[in-house]
Amino acid sequence: MTDSKRFSLIKPTIYTPFHIDFDWWKQNDNDWHVHLLGCLCQEHQVSFSNLDKNQYIDWVDPLTAEVQVVDGIQHILITHCAKETNFLTNYTTLVDAVFRVLLANGNSPLTPVDLAAHTGKSADIILRTLAGSKVYKGLRPCQNV
Repeated sequence: MTDSKRFSLIKPTIYTPFHIDFDWWKQNDNDWHVHLLGCLCQEHQVSFSNLDKNQYIDWVDPLTAEVQVVDGIQHILITHCAKETNFLTNYTTLVDAVFRVLLANGNSPLTPVDLAAHTGKSADIILRTLAGSKVYKGLRPCQNV
């Protein structure tokens, strides 16, 4: 395997942290901005529909005061849309719910146990879905934790 990212053969557990692997999006020729735009609230879908997809801004983590360079669309998701009551509903699919929670969390790694607390879904079902051979929306176990 010549790829610089190797994935462990150790089976993930409900305590294994997961994140969105944006390199997966690049390798699979998917435009993740289309998915991010779909996560925006109605108001911001209209106002950000023509936003340059390569526009980045400085974002200050309110807990750690760490400055991170983030995608502009991701920033509006974190600061506004993720706080809307209909960002996650009972009808949001499991994969979309996990994807949205990780986006709202600044893509900081979360375990299936953590994700279950945010989504109301079972940690075991989250694990079975994310740890299978198919990768959904770049949701993968973290390798550097």
